[in-house]
Amino acid sequence: MSDAPCDDCGDAVADALTRTVRLSVDRSQIDAQRLCPDCFATWIARYQREMQPGPETVGDGSSEIIID
Repeated sequence: MSDAPCDDCGDAVADALTRTVRLSVDRSQIDAQRLCPDCFATWIARYQREMQPGPETVGDGSSEIIID
């Protein structure tokens, strides 16, 4: 059992407690992070917050497009 550092905070964490987050695009791995439980919880909360649909923007007619 090793105590490698968390990729986010740098604290040593036992393998059994770590979580790995992998980002892949078209089956190609772009990034992987080894996170401690606290950093993983923060990552999940941020992911959920950023992936929520935002309020829809409705134009008020005040913008003007000028084409020459």
